Amino acid sequence: MKGKLEQSERQRLIEEGKNLKEGLAALEEDLAKLNDELQQEAQCIPNMTHPDVPIGGEDCSTIRKMVGSSPKFSFPVKDHLQLGKELDLFDFDAAAEVSGSKFYYLKNEAVLLEMALVNWTLSEVMKRGFTPLTTPELVRSSVVEKCGFQPRANNTQIYSIADSDQCLIGTAEIPVGGLHMDSILSDSLLPLKYVAFSHCFRTEAGAAGTATRGLYRVHQFSKVEMFIFCRPEESEHYHQELITIEEDLFSSLGLHFKTLDMASEDLGAPAYQKFDVEAWMPGLERFGEISSASNCTDYQSRRLGIRYRPASEAQATSAKKSKGNLAPPQFVHTLNATACAVPRMIICLLENYQQEDGSVLIPEPLRPFMGGLSVIARKSL
Repeated sequence: MKGKLEQSERQRLIEEGKNLKEGLAALEEDLAKLNDELQQEAQCIPNMTHPDVPIGGEDCSTIRKMVGSSPKFSFPVKDHLQLGKELDLFDFDAAAEVSGSKFYYLKNEAVLLEMALVNWTLSEVMKRGFTPLTTPELVRSSVVEKCGFQPRANNTQIYSIADSDQCLIGTAEIPVGGLHMDSILSDSLLPLKYVAFSHCFRTEAGAAGTATRGLYRVHQFSKVEMFIFCRPEESEHYHQELITIEEDLFSSLGLHFKTLDMASEDLGAPAYQKFDVEAWMPGLERFGEISSASNCTDYQSRRLGIRYRPASEAQATSAKKSKGNLAPPQFVHTLNATACAVPRMIICLLENYQQEDGSVLIPEPLRPFMGGLSVIARKSL
């Protein structure tokens, strides 16, 4: 075009250039659409599984540990719903009118018990070197997907906000996982250990039956969550650390529980290996899940773009660091574990510590966090 051209030739080249530009724009639009479809399909692929994970459905899960024994009662055992009604601790009926089914008001000592559980759990986990956080409870749907959840799937547990790209969190794992998104962490910072308090919101699609009554399966609840970013070779060690913290917390509260190595079909997409804790609930006459601890390896960090730069020997011995001897960045491993899911803990405490006179004892560790209260007694008329 810069040379001397006949007008007709110049015009032909201009038209050809326009056509190329338009064709390229159409191809780029198609490419963006295909990339999005490819990403959606790729996100349906779950993590690998640990070689020790039992293969099969939930019934194939194996017991790692059994702690304590179930309490013996010399009187008819009540469930948490009956205890809550007699002690004026909950109001499900008013909540159903205001918000719908599977919502609740906590009242009186139940409010103090929630606050005590949260503050005691935070203080215990912080003693083990975890940094406390409160988190956003609305997050972008892209972050939810990168953490391994499917907000747009059928029977999703995620509430999506209409006319926006935001979702309500089902667990603090999601906003904490996104905390270091698209960053390269210094090797010296690892491991990063967080303990986060948040409210959690779940659709509980498909959940029904007497086993899910009362506080056992609800749409909104408070939870304290542990989360670790670490080097790949250390994630199995920290997985053991997380389950040990959970077991220590529940033992301190005097609960009878078992720890399970969950089978492959019950892992969920992100987990390489998952340990669940199920505690005895006398009123329900069964064990119920109160906690889990998952090693997600680099499944979430790849999607979230969280890497670290290993400290090379050259860096460690040399005061002058040049770009030439920097080690290539690697993806961190992420782990998460429930320190306290409040409603299920309230069920356990009310049902296991009920007394013949209808009162409920408060476990010793929680009493300082409840103003010294040692028993929840019936209200005098």
